[in-house]
Amino acid sequence: MPLTDAWLKAAHRKPRETPVEKADRDGLGARVTRAGKVVFQMRFRYGGKPARMDLGSYPAMSLKQAREEALRRRSQLEQGYDPRVARKLEQASISEAFTNEALVREWYRRYCEPQKAGAREILRSFELHVFPLIGSLPADQTTLRTWMELLETLAAEKPRIAERVLANAKQALKWGARRGITEQQPLASISAAEDLQVNRKRVAGRALTDRDLWLLWKALERSRMPLRSKLFVKLVLLYGCRPGELVGAQRSEFDFDAGVWEIPPERHKTGRKTGRALRRPIISEVAPLLREAMSLSLLPDRLFSGESRAVPLSDRSVLSFPYAVMGVASKQMGEEMAHWSMYDLRKTARTRWSQLAEPHICEIMLGHVLPGVWQVYDRYDYLDEQATAYRLWHDQVMRLVSGDPPTP
Repeated sequence: MPLTDAWLKAAHRKPRETPVEKADRDGLGARVTRAGKVVFQMRFRYGGKPARMDLGSYPAMSLKQAREEALRRRSQLEQGYDPRVARKLEQASISEAFTNEALVREWYRRYCEPQKAGAREILRSFELHVFPLIGSLPADQTTLRTWMELLETLAAEKPRIAERVLANAKQALKWGARRGITEQQPLASISAAEDLQVNRKRVAGRALTDRDLWLLWKALERSRMPLRSKLFVKLVLLYGCRPGELVGAQRSEFDFDAGVWEIPPERHKTGRKTGRALRRPIISEVAPLLREAMSLSLLPDRLFSGESRAVPLSDRSVLSFPYAVMGVASKQMGEEMAHWSMYDLRKTARTRWSQLAEPHICEIMLGHVLPGVWQVYDRYDYLDEQATAYRLWHDQVMRLVSGDPPTP
Protein backbone atom coordinates (compact mmCIF):
# COMPACT_ATOMS: atom_id res chain seq x y z
CA MET A 1 0.00 0.00 0.00
CA PRO A 2 1.39 3.45 -0.89
CA LEU A 3 1.69 6.24 1.62
CA THR A 4 -1.47 8.18 2.50
CA ASP A 5 -2.08 11.43 4.32
CA ALA A 6 -4.04 9.53 6.94
CA TRP A 7 -1.14 7.18 7.65
CA LEU A 8 1.34 10.06 7.89
CA LYS A 9 -0.93 12.01 10.22
CA ALA A 10 -1.39 8.97 12.47
CA ALA A 11 2.36 8.30 12.63
CA HIS A 12 3.37 11.91 13.26
CA ARG A 13 4.51 12.58 16.84
CA LYS A 14 3.55 9.12 18.04
CA PRO A 15 6.45 7.61 20.05
CA ARG A 16 7.22 3.95 19.34
CA GLU A 17 9.70 1.31 20.46
CA THR A 18 11.37 0.81 17.08
CA PRO A 19 11.65 2.90 13.89
CA VAL A 20 9.18 2.11 11.10
CA GLU A 21 9.61 2.45 7.32
CA LYS A 22 6.87 2.44 4.69
CA ALA A 23 7.41 2.50 0.92
CA ASP A 24 5.49 4.60 -1.59
CA ARG A 25 6.55 4.73 -5.27
CA ASP A 26 9.46 5.95 -7.44
CA GLY A 27 11.82 5.01 -4.63
CA LEU A 28 10.01 7.26 -2.19
CA GLY A 29 9.34 6.10 1.34
CA ALA A 30 8.78 7.41 4.85
CA ARG A 31 10.78 6.58 7.95
CA VAL A 32 9.26 7.13 11.39
CA THR A 33 11.74 7.49 14.28
CA ARG A 34 11.20 6.29 17.82
CA ALA A 35 10.20 9.86 18.77
CA GLY A 36 7.53 9.95 16.05
CA LYS A 37 9.35 12.16 13.53
CA VAL A 38 8.32 11.34 9.97
CA VAL A 39 11.05 11.77 7.34
CA PHE A 40 10.55 11.28 3.60
CA GLN A 41 13.42 9.36 2.01
CA MET A 42 14.34 8.28 -1.48
CA ARG A 43 16.09 4.98 -2.19
CA PHE A 44 18.17 4.58 -5.36
CA ARG A 45 21.32 3.02 -6.79
CA TYR A 46 24.25 5.10 -7.97
CA GLY A 47 27.49 3.69 -9.30
CA GLY A 48 26.16 0.22 -8.70
CA LYS A 49 25.71 0.83 -4.99
CA PRO A 50 22.47 1.24 -3.02
CA ALA A 51 21.91 4.67 -1.47
CA ARG A 52 19.25 6.74 0.20
CA MET A 53 18.74 10.45 0.87
CA ASP A 54 16.37 12.45 3.05
CA LEU A 55 13.97 14.69 1.13
CA GLY A 56 12.21 16.47 3.99
CA SER A 57 10.08 15.90 7.06
CA TYR A 58 6.31 15.73 7.47
CA PRO A 59 4.25 17.93 7.82
CA ALA A 60 6.63 20.70 6.65
CA MET A 61 6.78 18.73 3.40
CA SER A 62 3.45 17.30 2.26
CA LEU A 63 3.04 13.91 0.62
CA LYS A 64 2.38 15.62 -2.72
CA GLN A 65 5.54 17.70 -2.41
CA ALA A 66 7.56 14.63 -1.41
CA ARG A 67 6.41 12.73 -4.50
CA GLU A 68 7.25 15.71 -6.76
CA GLU A 69 10.68 16.01 -5.16
CA ALA A 70 11.32 12.29 -5.58
CA LEU A 71 10.48 12.55 -9.29
CA ARG A 72 12.80 15.55 -9.68
CA ARG A 73 15.66 13.67 -8.01
CA ARG A 74 14.90 10.56 -10.08
CA SER A 75 15.18 12.71 -13.22
CA GLN A 76 18.62 13.90 -12.10
CA LEU A 77 19.64 10.29 -11.55
CA GLU A 78 18.56 9.31 -15.05
CA GLN A 79 20.66 12.15 -16.45
CA GLY A 80 23.71 10.68 -14.75
CA TYR A 81 23.86 12.99 -11.75
CA ASP A 82 24.16 11.90 -8.14
CA PRO A 83 21.09 13.55 -6.56
CA ARG A 84 22.95 13.89 -3.26
CA VAL A 85 25.66 15.98 -4.90
CA ALA A 86 23.06 17.97 -6.85
CA ARG A 87 21.30 18.86 -3.61
CA LYS A 88 24.54 19.98 -1.96
CA LEU A 89 25.25 22.25 -4.91
CA GLU A 90 21.74 23.70 -4.70
CA GLN A 91 22.11 24.32 -0.97
CA ALA A 92 25.49 25.97 -1.50
CA SER A 93 23.97 28.19 -4.17
CA ILE A 94 21.21 29.28 -1.81
CA SER A 95 23.54 29.90 1.13
CA GLU A 96 25.93 31.88 -1.07
CA ALA A 97 23.22 33.81 -2.88
CA PHE A 98 23.99 37.48 -3.19
CA THR A 99 21.65 39.79 -1.37
CA ASN A 100 20.84 43.11 -2.98
CA GLU A 101 23.27 44.82 -0.64
CA ALA A 102 26.06 42.30 -1.31
CA LEU A 103 25.54 42.59 -5.07
CA VAL A 104 25.58 46.40 -5.07
CA ARG A 105 28.65 46.53 -2.85
CA GLU A 106 30.48 44.04 -5.08
CA TRP A 107 29.50 46.05 -8.18
CA TYR A 108 30.63 49.20 -6.40
CA ARG A 109 34.01 47.71 -5.45
CA ARG A 110 34.82 46.13 -8.79
CA TYR A 111 33.22 48.54 -11.26
CA CYS A 112 31.62 51.67 -9.87
CA GLU A 113 34.43 52.96 -7.67
CA PRO A 114 37.17 52.64 -10.33
CA GLN A 115 35.02 53.89 -13.21
CA LYS A 116 32.44 56.41 -12.01
CA ALA A 117 32.67 59.98 -10.82
CA GLY A 118 30.89 60.46 -7.53
CA ALA A 119 31.05 56.72 -6.79
CA ARG A 120 30.93 57.18 -3.01
CA GLU A 121 27.78 59.25 -3.31
CA ILE A 122 26.16 56.60 -5.50
CA LEU A 123 26.81 54.00 -2.80
CA ARG A 124 25.53 56.42 -0.17
CA SER A 125 22.20 56.68 -2.04
CA PHE A 126 21.80 52.91 -1.74
CA GLU A 127 22.82 52.97 1.93
CA LEU A 128 20.15 55.56 2.67
CA HIS A 129 17.28 54.51 0.45
CA VAL A 130 17.67 50.85 -0.60
CA PHE A 131 19.65 48.73 1.85
CA PRO A 132 17.44 49.45 4.90
CA LEU A 133 14.37 48.22 2.98
CA ILE A 134 15.47 45.43 0.64
CA GLY A 135 19.21 45.08 1.18
CA SER A 136 18.87 41.73 2.95
CA LEU A 137 16.68 40.15 0.24
CA PRO A 138 18.35 37.77 -2.25
CA ALA A 139 18.88 39.68 -5.49
CA ASP A 140 17.48 36.82 -7.57
CA GLN A 141 14.33 36.66 -5.47
CA THR A 142 13.56 40.38 -5.33
CA THR A 143 10.57 40.87 -7.57
CA LEU A 144 9.82 43.78 -9.85
CA ARG A 145 6.89 44.64 -7.61
CA THR A 146 9.19 44.95 -4.59
CA TRP A 147 11.58 47.20 -6.49
CA MET A 148 8.76 49.35 -7.86
CA GLU A 149 7.18 49.90 -4.44
CA LEU A 150 10.52 51.24 -3.23
CA LEU A 151 11.24 53.36 -6.30
CA GLU A 152 7.75 54.84 -6.65
CA THR A 153 7.73 55.89 -3.00
CA LEU A 154 11.17 57.45 -3.38
CA ALA A 155 10.24 59.19 -6.64
CA ALA A 156 7.26 60.88 -5.00
CA GLU A 157 9.56 62.61 -2.50
CA LYS A 158 12.98 62.71 -4.19
CA PRO A 159 12.63 62.24 -7.95
CA ARG A 160 16.25 62.94 -8.80
CA ILE A 161 17.51 60.41 -6.28
CA ALA A 162 14.95 57.84 -7.46
CA GLU A 163 16.12 58.32 -11.03
CA ARG A 164 19.75 57.86 -9.98
CA VAL A 165 19.00 54.78 -7.85
CA LEU A 166 17.08 53.20 -10.74
CA ALA A 167 19.89 53.83 -13.22
CA ASN A 168 22.56 52.41 -10.94
CA ALA A 169 20.46 49.46 -9.74
CA LYS A 170 19.91 48.49 -13.39
CA GLN A 171 23.65 48.66 -13.98
CA ALA A 172 24.44 46.59 -10.88
CA LEU A 173 21.93 43.88 -11.81
CA LYS A 174 23.19 43.76 -15.39
CA TRP A 175 26.78 43.57 -14.15
CA GLY A 176 25.83 40.71 -11.83
CA ALA A 177 23.99 38.82 -14.57
CA ARG A 178 27.01 38.99 -16.88
CA ARG A 179 29.12 37.34 -14.19
CA GLY A 180 26.66 34.65 -13.17
CA ILE A 181 26.09 36.27 -9.78
CA THR A 182 22.39 36.72 -10.49
CA GLU A 183 20.05 35.59 -13.23
CA GLN A 184 17.26 38.12 -12.82
CA GLN A 185 17.18 41.70 -14.14
CA PRO A 186 13.71 42.85 -13.07
CA LEU A 187 14.44 46.53 -13.75
CA ALA A 188 15.80 46.10 -17.27
CA SER A 189 12.78 47.63 -19.03
CA ILE A 190 11.85 50.21 -16.39
CA SER A 191 12.03 53.89 -17.35
CA ALA A 192 12.28 56.73 -14.85
CA ALA A 193 10.15 58.97 -17.08
CA GLU A 194 7.45 56.46 -17.99
CA ASP A 195 7.27 54.23 -14.92
CA LEU A 196 8.31 56.56 -12.09
CA GLN A 197 6.79 59.68 -13.64
CA VAL A 198 10.07 61.54 -13.17
CA ASN A 199 9.68 64.68 -15.24
CA ARG A 200 13.11 65.70 -16.56
CA LYS A 201 12.08 69.35 -16.78
CA ARG A 202 10.73 69.29 -13.25
CA VAL A 203 14.01 67.99 -11.85
CA ALA A 204 16.34 69.66 -14.32
CA GLY A 205 17.82 71.97 -11.71
CA ARG A 206 17.10 74.56 -9.10
CA ALA A 207 18.34 77.80 -7.60
CA LEU A 208 19.73 77.42 -4.10
CA THR A 209 17.99 79.24 -1.26
CA ASP A 210 19.68 81.54 1.24
CA ARG A 211 19.86 78.68 3.71
CA ASP A 212 21.31 76.37 1.05
CA LEU A 213 24.07 78.88 0.32
CA TRP A 214 24.84 79.29 4.01
CA LEU A 215 25.00 75.52 4.46
CA LEU A 216 27.13 75.11 1.34
CA TRP A 217 29.71 77.62 2.54
CA LYS A 218 29.84 76.29 6.10
CA ALA A 219 30.04 72.68 4.87
CA LEU A 220 32.95 73.62 2.60
CA GLU A 221 34.75 75.06 5.62
CA ARG A 222 34.23 71.85 7.61
CA SER A 223 34.86 69.47 4.74
CA ARG A 224 38.04 67.46 4.25
CA MET A 225 37.77 68.05 0.52
CA PRO A 226 41.07 69.15 -1.05
CA LEU A 227 41.41 72.92 -0.97
CA ARG A 228 41.49 73.09 -4.77
CA SER A 229 38.08 71.40 -4.86
CA LYS A 230 36.65 73.92 -2.40
CA LEU A 231 38.03 76.76 -4.51
CA PHE A 232 36.44 75.26 -7.61
CA VAL A 233 32.99 75.23 -6.00
CA LYS A 234 33.35 78.82 -4.77
CA LEU A 235 34.51 80.11 -8.15
CA VAL A 236 31.63 78.46 -10.02
CA LEU A 237 29.22 80.12 -7.60
CA LEU A 238 30.85 83.56 -7.70
CA TYR A 239 31.41 83.62 -11.47
CA GLY A 240 28.21 81.77 -12.44
CA CYS A 241 30.31 80.14 -15.14
CA ARG A 242 29.87 76.76 -16.74
CA PRO A 243 31.85 74.23 -14.66
CA GLY A 244 33.62 73.10 -17.83
CA GLU A 245 35.01 76.61 -18.35
CA LEU A 246 36.94 76.26 -15.09
CA VAL A 247 37.83 72.60 -15.60
CA GLY A 248 39.80 73.38 -18.75
CA ALA A 249 40.99 76.86 -17.76
CA GLN A 250 44.57 77.69 -18.81
CA ARG A 251 46.73 79.98 -16.69
CA SER A 252 47.41 82.06 -19.79
CA GLU A 253 43.73 83.05 -19.90
CA PHE A 254 44.08 85.10 -16.70
CA ASP A 255 45.61 88.58 -17.02
CA PHE A 256 45.75 89.89 -13.47
CA ASP A 257 47.32 93.19 -14.54
CA ALA A 258 44.46 93.95 -16.93
CA GLY A 259 41.94 92.28 -14.64
CA VAL A 260 40.49 90.04 -17.36
CA TRP A 261 39.77 86.33 -17.72
CA GLU A 262 39.55 85.68 -21.47
CA ILE A 263 38.24 82.30 -22.59
CA PRO A 264 39.11 81.54 -26.23
CA PRO A 265 36.23 80.74 -28.62
CA GLU A 266 37.00 77.04 -28.83
CA ARG A 267 36.67 76.68 -25.07
CA HIS A 268 33.20 78.00 -24.44
CA LYS A 269 29.81 77.04 -25.80
CA THR A 270 28.78 80.23 -27.58
CA GLY A 271 32.31 80.89 -28.83
CA ARG A 272 32.20 77.82 -31.00
CA LYS A 273 29.25 79.43 -32.80
CA THR A 274 30.29 83.09 -32.80
CA GLY A 275 34.07 82.75 -32.99
CA ARG A 276 34.39 85.34 -30.22
CA ALA A 277 36.29 85.04 -26.95
CA LEU A 278 34.40 85.29 -23.66
CA ARG A 279 35.78 88.07 -21.45
CA ARG A 280 35.02 88.29 -17.74
CA PRO A 281 36.52 90.72 -15.23
CA ILE A 282 38.84 89.55 -12.46
CA ILE A 283 37.62 91.58 -9.52
CA SER A 284 39.92 92.13 -6.55
CA GLU A 285 37.67 90.06 -4.29
CA VAL A 286 38.01 86.96 -6.47
CA ALA A 287 41.62 87.33 -7.62
CA PRO A 288 43.03 85.70 -4.42
CA LEU A 289 40.94 82.59 -5.05
CA LEU A 290 42.30 82.29 -8.58
CA ARG A 291 45.89 82.82 -7.44
CA GLU A 292 45.49 80.21 -4.71
CA ALA A 293 44.09 77.70 -7.20
CA MET A 294 47.11 78.28 -9.44
CA SER A 295 49.49 77.75 -6.53
CA LEU A 296 47.85 74.39 -5.76
CA SER A 297 47.74 73.14 -9.35
CA LEU A 298 50.22 70.37 -10.16
CA LEU A 299 50.23 71.39 -13.82
CA PRO A 300 52.23 74.45 -14.91
CA ASP A 301 49.73 75.49 -17.59
CA ARG A 302 46.40 74.76 -15.86
CA LEU A 303 44.34 76.61 -13.27
CA PHE A 304 43.26 73.28 -11.78
CA SER A 305 44.80 69.82 -11.77
CA GLY A 306 43.55 66.49 -10.50
CA GLU A 307 43.37 66.04 -6.77
CA SER A 308 46.33 63.72 -6.31
CA ARG A 309 48.18 63.51 -9.62
CA ALA A 310 49.67 65.88 -12.16
CA VAL A 311 46.80 65.33 -14.57
CA PRO A 312 44.11 67.77 -15.71
CA LEU A 313 40.95 68.05 -13.67
CA SER A 314 38.15 66.14 -15.41
CA ASP A 315 34.52 67.07 -15.99
CA ARG A 316 33.49 63.81 -14.35
CA SER A 317 35.42 64.41 -11.15
CA VAL A 318 33.69 67.70 -10.34
CA LEU A 319 30.29 66.00 -10.43
CA SER A 320 31.06 64.53 -7.01
CA PHE A 321 31.73 67.87 -5.29
CA PRO A 322 28.07 68.63 -4.41
CA TYR A 323 27.68 65.16 -2.88
CA ALA A 324 30.70 65.76 -0.66
CA VAL A 325 29.19 69.05 0.51
CA MET A 326 25.76 67.53 1.11
CA GLY A 327 27.41 64.68 3.01
CA VAL A 328 29.15 67.07 5.39
CA ALA A 329 25.94 69.04 5.90
CA SER A 330 24.12 65.83 6.78
CA LYS A 331 26.70 64.05 8.94
CA GLN A 332 28.39 66.95 10.70
CA MET A 333 25.70 69.62 10.74
CA GLY A 334 22.53 67.52 10.90
CA GLU A 335 21.10 69.30 7.85
CA GLU A 336 19.61 67.42 4.89
CA MET A 337 20.08 69.60 1.82
CA ALA A 338 17.81 69.10 -1.16
CA HIS A 339 19.81 67.72 -4.06
CA TRP A 340 21.79 70.21 -6.13
CA SER A 341 24.41 69.97 -8.86
CA MET A 342 27.37 72.10 -9.91
CA TYR A 343 25.28 73.52 -12.72
CA ASP A 344 22.68 74.62 -10.16
CA LEU A 345 25.25 77.09 -8.79
CA ARG A 346 25.18 78.80 -12.19
CA LYS A 347 21.38 78.84 -12.11
CA THR A 348 21.53 80.29 -8.59
CA ALA A 349 23.90 83.07 -9.64
CA ARG A 350 21.75 84.03 -12.63
CA THR A 351 18.62 84.15 -10.47
CA ARG A 352 20.28 86.46 -7.93
CA TRP A 353 21.86 88.67 -10.59
CA SER A 354 18.42 89.74 -11.76
CA GLN A 355 18.32 92.02 -8.70
CA LEU A 356 21.81 93.40 -9.33
CA ALA A 357 22.18 94.16 -13.05
CA GLU A 358 20.36 94.75 -16.32
CA PRO A 359 19.23 91.60 -18.15
CA HIS A 360 21.72 91.98 -21.00
CA ILE A 361 24.58 92.30 -18.50
CA CYS A 362 23.45 89.13 -16.75
CA GLU A 363 23.37 87.27 -20.06
CA ILE A 364 26.87 88.45 -20.95
CA MET A 365 28.13 87.32 -17.53
CA LEU A 366 26.68 83.88 -18.24
CA GLY A 367 28.39 83.78 -21.61
CA HIS A 368 25.13 83.77 -23.56
CA VAL A 369 24.64 85.26 -27.01
CA LEU A 370 22.69 88.53 -26.97
CA PRO A 371 19.38 88.42 -28.85
CA GLY A 372 18.69 89.56 -32.41
CA VAL A 373 20.76 92.25 -34.11
CA TRP A 374 22.24 93.17 -30.72
CA GLN A 375 24.85 90.43 -31.09
CA VAL A 376 25.73 91.62 -34.60
CA TYR A 377 26.38 95.29 -33.88
CA ASP A 378 27.21 95.42 -30.17
CA ARG A 379 30.85 94.34 -29.75
CA TYR A 380 31.31 96.05 -26.39
CA ASP A 381 32.38 93.58 -23.68
CA TYR A 382 30.77 95.47 -20.76
CA LEU A 383 33.69 94.60 -18.46
CA ASP A 384 33.06 97.51 -16.10
CA GLU A 385 29.36 96.73 -15.85
CA GLN A 386 30.14 93.06 -15.27
CA ALA A 387 32.66 93.96 -12.57
CA THR A 388 30.09 96.06 -10.74
CA ALA A 389 27.58 93.21 -10.78
CA TYR A 390 30.19 90.65 -9.72
CA ARG A 391 31.19 92.81 -6.74
CA LEU A 392 27.58 93.21 -5.68
CA TRP A 393 27.09 89.45 -5.98
CA HIS A 394 30.27 88.69 -4.03
CA ASP A 395 29.22 91.09 -1.27
CA GLN A 396 25.77 89.53 -1.11
CA VAL A 397 27.22 86.04 -0.74
CA MET A 398 29.71 87.15 1.93
CA ARG A 399 27.01 88.89 3.98
CA LEU A 400 24.84 85.82 3.75
CA VAL A 401 27.46 83.24 4.76
CA SER A 402 29.01 85.34 7.53
CA GLY A 403 25.74 85.85 9.41
CA ASP A 404 23.43 83.58 11.34
CA PRO A 405 21.85 80.66 9.46
CA PRO A 406 18.79 81.84 7.51
CA THR A 407 15.50 80.27 8.52
CA PRO A 408 14.32 77.38 6.33
